[in-house]
Amino acid sequence: MIQKSVFSKIALGLMLLQFLSLTVFAQILTPAKWSVSSSVQEAKIGDEINIIFNVSLQKNWYLYSTDFDPDLGPQITEFQFKANPSYELIGKIQPIGSKKKFDEVWQGDITYFTEKAQFVQKVKIKSTNPIIEGSYSYQVCSDKDGKCIPFEDDFKISNLAIKASEEKKEEKEEKKETRKDTTEATEKQDSTTTDTQKATTSKEKESKKEESKATALNTNELNALGLGSFMLAAFFAGLVALLTPCVFPMIPMTVSFFTKQSKNKADGIFKASIYGISIVLIYTLLGLLVALLYGASFNNFISTHWIPNLFFFLLLFVFALSFLGMFEIVLPASWVNAVDRQADRGGYIGIFFMAFTLALVSFSCTAPIVGTILVQASSGEMLRPILGMVAFSTAVALPFSLFAAFPSLLQSLPKSGGWLNSVKVSLGLLELAFSLKFLSQIDLVYHLELLDRDIFIAIWIVIFAIWGFYLLGKIQFSHDSPLEKISALRAILAMAVFSFVVYMIPGLFGAPLSPLSGYLPPQTTQEFNLLNTQYENNNTTQSKLAGVKYQEYFKFPHRLEGFFDYEEGMAYAKKMNKPVFIDFTGHGCANCREMEAHVWAKKEVLKRLQNDYVLIALYVDDRHELPREEWFISTYDKKEKNTIGEKNADFQIVNFQNNAQPFYCLLDHEGKLLVPPKAYDLSAENFVQFLDNGLAAFQKKKKEKP
Repeated sequence: MIQKSVFSKIALGLMLLQFLSLTVFAQILTPAKWSVSSSVQEAKIGDEINIIFNVSLQKNWYLYSTDFDPDLGPQITEFQFKANPSYELIGKIQPIGSKKKFDEVWQGDITYFTEKAQFVQKVKIKSTNPIIEGSYSYQVCSDKDGKCIPFEDDFKISNLAIKASEEKKEEKEEKKETRKDTTEATEKQDSTTTDTQKATTSKEKESKKEESKATALNTNELNALGLGSFMLAAFFAGLVALLTPCVFPMIPMTVSFFTKQSKNKADGIFKASIYGISIVLIYTLLGLLVALLYGASFNNFISTHWIPNLFFFLLLFVFALSFLGMFEIVLPASWVNAVDRQADRGGYIGIFFMAFTLALVSFSCTAPIVGTILVQASSGEMLRPILGMVAFSTAVALPFSLFAAFPSLLQSLPKSGGWLNSVKVSLGLLELAFSLKFLSQIDLVYHLELLDRDIFIAIWIVIFAIWGFYLLGKIQFSHDSPLEKISALRAILAMAVFSFVVYMIPGLFGAPLSPLSGYLPPQTTQEFNLLNTQYENNNTTQSKLAGVKYQEYFKFPHRLEGFFDYEEGMAYAKKMNKPVFIDFTGHGCANCREMEAHVWAKKEVLKRLQNDYVLIALYVDDRHELPREEWFISTYDKKEKNTIGEKNADFQIVNFQNNAQPFYCLLDHEGKLLVPPKAYDLSAENFVQFLDNGLAAFQKKKKEKP
């Protein structure tokens, strides 16, 4: 009885495990829910109204917006309105409240929504009973498990009550003025447009601001990491600012003042702490000011336009020249003197103005560093410039409080000298290198092809090589002190810089240089790619699959070869007696590109894909139209499918009960799964195991056949 009971439990457990394994991969996901409405239910002929598209997004999913370069890679949200004489489109559709960030995969700025999205299209009513209809297509992706899903759907608004009565001339003029005022008011409140588009009260505006702050805090995991890294970099920049000639000498002077003027040690520590807090407050207020100036519309503007990118380039370029000693950036002496007089008032207000005086006196050294941080913070998040200044100023203020608490530590500080100027020159060269990023952005957006990847890397190699020789004393600037000996620290730093130069050299010939991908132009702009040329010449599988269907539209990465049509690929697999590897992918699937770059590129994975499988890539978001005879009605949603992408997406849903990408299936010649499918997973070891298990299952089936 005991054995029977144990056996029953094991059998039941296996059945549950099998059921769970099926349900894990059998999931039709609908992370976005759309609703469409009009801003009014009644209107007159000639009125302009808003068609509002609201989207509710599930947690950890984001929706690509409409307002970035459609050629960048991701599938932007698109709207198609069917032409109808009863209405007329006014302008383009407007996304409300989209966020912006630089995407490492696509090497460009994208705009997107989390939690909820809204799009508004203005239309003019031209006749009674208007029928406003069309379709929208979009892509949503998960920042949790790497899935991306393209969708499309139809919409229709036909319940508008339109008054067709004639109006007197005076009424028409009055209505025209009213509509003008209404239009201006609507444009002013676009950023907080509600479903009904009514006048927003000041209280509602404040609510919207709080909601925007909450949304900014609820960013995805990658953004959280980016913000943390940014704050760490800002803190490090503050530590570097301490080592400049404008700040470093102030440390012993200021601490000595507090210790002499204080009643006792505790009082001195307290006043020095107030001084440090004042420094943090001053720089944080600067960050807050920049955050208020950086609006959503401004961030969308800087993502593609040449004017802000050129401004940022020139700003950092001028900062670099200042650090290199060409000129000094100083504030008017009257400003400094006025603030210094306030510092003489004493008390806590005097301490605050002492901190303000430090900020003004050190401006020539700190402005380039602070400016770089604030330029870097122009990615659209309100928190970045504020937290960046908090981190920077905390590093600047920390020594004043620390040395006030332990004055004996002042003896361990090195004396001021020429080494402080060496810090400025080093910062100037870094500023110069960093400024090229904005110049590169102009080159990419406007397709000038003047600053390709290899040229960019060559300039960086020269800049960092100059820095290395400068550290060794082989290059000197006019304001440098003679360098008789090289300290151990300078030698170590020079070795690090030259090591970085050597690391970049293979990039001239096509090496990916992945850690620098966020700053370098995309690899597609590389003119001379020796590594890919060698790989192509050594690839023995070239030209085996000539004349593949749809090869003019698609291609595999890493010089892999395969098919883009299921039936054609399966026929070839039977002929070659190999299992099938199906890659459900998409043009706009960022996570698919990550898998290809970080997993497929591994030698052990690439070897198996080349030798063990017949590859079939099925793009689910492609819009090339199928031949008329291949159109069909889906058994899933009963809709007609007439594009390559619709056909492939329907095939994935019907056969594998899944609509997310990337999605990998290993099949036998009858189209049956060899092992459970695999989704987004950046572990190359797991992927190798997945491929090996599929091959073993296929070989086992071959042996079992009579």
